[in-house]
Amino acid sequence: MLSRDQFILNCLNAAPYGQEAIKEIVAEVVSDPAKIVAVLGEQEHAGIYPLYQSPTLTIINFTWAPYMSLMPHNHQMFSVVGIYSGREDNIFWQINDRNLAAVGAKSLGAGDVVILDKTAIHSALNPIGKMTGAIHVYGGDFFSPIEPRSEWDHETLVERPWDVERVKSIFRDAEERFYSSTIRSRFQRETIIYHP
Repeated sequence: MLSRDQFILNCLNAAPYGQEAIKEIVAEVVSDPAKIVAVLGEQEHAGIYPLYQSPTLTIINFTWAPYMSLMPHNHQMFSVVGIYSGREDNIFWQINDRNLAAVGAKSLGAGDVVILDKTAIHSALNPIGKMTGAIHVYGGDFFSPIEPRSEWDHETLVERPWDVERVKSIFRDAEERFYSSTIRSRFQRETIIYHP
């Protein structure tokens, strides 16, 4: 991977040429996961780590906790998603007669890149027992979008306003749940082994 600053500059230079130009840059970067880790560091904690933020472009390093899922949501701006470690399973949704309905799915692994257009609604899941790393480039300010964004409850599919703080807490809670269940499981195994 190029330096962090060079990667950001390349994305900014590509932005006027559209999503496909940004996709090429992201694809090149995620094709060598070891170099990404060398530049950005090991994925130690689940979270949303901004690399660059402006009104016209946001670049984020996402680290998904093992087995975590994120509710259906929209971005109201295009996004280019590149996976550099682990897996990200996406379900794509569409509003039909005021109801949300699943219309497709795509599983992404290390080296895969996908473009989500401005109208996309998707939910995402890390289906494996280790962290998943992804570079996301958004065509706007992810944290302060111009257009209101929505998220939908996992179970009821009831729409509500998107809340970035709630999303950040989902990442923190997912990591905490995974590690607490891992410690509990390890303790139970050790108890069985050492205390017949």
